[in-house]
Amino acid sequence: MDGLGTGRAALLCTLLLWAFQICSAGVSVKVYPEVEVIKGQTARLPCSYSGSQSSSTIVEWFIEEQGSRTRVAFRPESGEGGSDNGTPLSGRVTIGKNFTLTVTSIKPSDELTFICQVTAGPDGSGEASTMLKVFYAPESPQLTKSSTQAISVGQSFPSEIGSCISKNGHPPPRIIWFKNDVPLPEIKDKKEKTYMVPSVVKESSGLITIKSILYMLPTKADKDSRFHCTVEYKLPEQQIKQMTSNVIKLDLNYPSEKAMFSIQSSFPIKEGDDVIMKCETDGNPQPTEFEFKKNDKDIVGTVNLLKLKSVNRSDSGEYMCHPLDFENLDADLKASLHLDVNYIDPMNVTPKEPQVVMLDGKVAWQCKTKASKSHTVQWKKGSEVLSQDGTLSIEPVTYDKAGEYVCVGAVPTVPGLSAVARVNLTVKGKPVIEPASAGEVMKEGDTVTLKCTAYGHPAPQFTWTPSGKQSVTVEGNKVVSTVTLEATNDVMQKGVTCEVANEYGKDSMPFPVALKRDAGGSAEVLLSGNPVLKSAESQQGGSSAVVIAVVVCVLLLLLLVALIFFLSKKSKLPCGKKDKKEVDKTEVNNDIVVEMKSAKTTEQSELLIKNTSKEQVRPAGTGRSGVRVGSLAEQTPRV
Repeated sequence: MDGLGTGRAALLCTLLLWAFQICSAGVSVKVYPEVEVIKGQTARLPCSYSGSQSSSTIVEWFIEEQGSRTRVAFRPESGEGGSDNGTPLSGRVTIGKNFTLTVTSIKPSDELTFICQVTAGPDGSGEASTMLKVFYAPESPQLTKSSTQAISVGQSFPSEIGSCISKNGHPPPRIIWFKNDVPLPEIKDKKEKTYMVPSVVKESSGLITIKSILYMLPTKADKDSRFHCTVEYKLPEQQIKQMTSNVIKLDLNYPSEKAMFSIQSSFPIKEGDDVIMKCETDGNPQPTEFEFKKNDKDIVGTVNLLKLKSVNRSDSGEYMCHPLDFENLDADLKASLHLDVNYIDPMNVTPKEPQVVMLDGKVAWQCKTKASKSHTVQWKKGSEVLSQDGTLSIEPVTYDKAGEYVCVGAVPTVPGLSAVARVNLTVKGKPVIEPASAGEVMKEGDTVTLKCTAYGHPAPQFTWTPSGKQSVTVEGNKVVSTVTLEATNDVMQKGVTCEVANEYGKDSMPFPVALKRDAGGSAEVLLSGNPVLKSAESQQGGSSAVVIAVVVCVLLLLLLVALIFFLSKKSKLPCGKKDKKEVDKTEVNNDIVVEMKSAKTTEQSELLIKNTSKEQVRPAGTGRSGVRVGSLAEQTPRV
């Protein structure tokens, strides 16, 4: 074949190859690059294609494991889909009309590459792959000490501090160590002073358990350090979360470098307090033997405690302790402190004997004391402060000044440190009666109780006029006499007199006795003379009733007089002697008493018609009601 033929053949082959590639690339498949799902949930992997109209198109889903493919589901363009048996997804996988692959009850082992392959006969074929990502939050991390024994400072190699473990997570989480809330660099080199040894375990469930062990070369500064770990894990949509473990502290042994001596009791110290002093070092463990001294003299303590019971001022001084640390005998382990015991002396009162002073006389006291610090002195009677300079003077002395006086010394800067002295004042003189209120009764004849209160020393004798049932009590520096007697008319008029007397004189006071008045009413007296208490409302109601009754009676009387007068004018009434006598014999034998009162005052009115004799008729006149009343004889016409 010549060169021209060869070139034509090559060109033809190129055109055929290009045409074949175009036909082969006619089907385009689309899937998501990644699908994320939580363990136990359902995953949906969409698949779509374009570039083929063949009715013989079939869509197949494959999983890829260790470089080999396994079909798990298929579906023709026109037909029902199905799944393959004997695959890791059998029984959990279905394919829908839109060729979406659905996998239920997702497991960590389902994290695989899924391939959607479309075969369209003469239109060719195509495929695309998606990665299924499975997530599951791990359990909270647990941090444990690696040893129950203390770690000694000064070792030449790192010690195991603790192990942090977090179980059942996916994908594998990460452990981060913290010291005093500061993250430690992740170091795996065992030649370093601080490093971590991680490990990963895949559980039968497909979940991951991670563990990290921390190694350190601790120093004395780590005695108070706090360690914890966190687990960092991923969730769908690029979420990164953390969970924190418990906290541990190191048990370190380190030698003592200095001693410390302190007072454990509350400050300031005062006489009578119990004091505890504690000796310790900055090492661990603490020494087991201690020596104590006071002012360079040996005293006995209890292990590392020096206890003093009910201290006094003589216990003040310089104290020293000496711990014996046999692990570091070269160290100068001594410490000292100064103990101050505050005090106050008993109060010195002049004069200190009870004072007896005549009424209107004078009395004075002086009170002094000494204390370890600045102090105050106050004179008091009850809660009232009378003086703040130690001097108390009373002039003139009255009965109300009698009683107990207290001198109080205190150190303000030492709570509870105080001293007290007490003196008593008695006032002599003639008795004096306190003003008192009057007695009250509801009505005459009731029992009344009166109380007469008097000062005086010696105690006065009481005399009541008139007398009654009497009792006497003492209330502080006062004497009280109570009498109960009947409120007779004489008592109501003259009252009752209380008289008191002792060797220095006497006093008397009258006690009036009156009718009791309530808040809303007034006392009223009936015609009988008996007092009655009524409220304003009852007075108003009673007065209205009486007024109405009086008005009705007057109107009836006027009607009767008018009727008689009218009949006499018309000559309807017989004028015989017999009738006259009968009229004359008419007797009015009733007394009518009417009580009238208003809301403001109580008024009394009475209408009295007295008996007339048969031979005599009352002359014409005007009655109390304002109506003129004449004799019947004058009003009866003669025939």
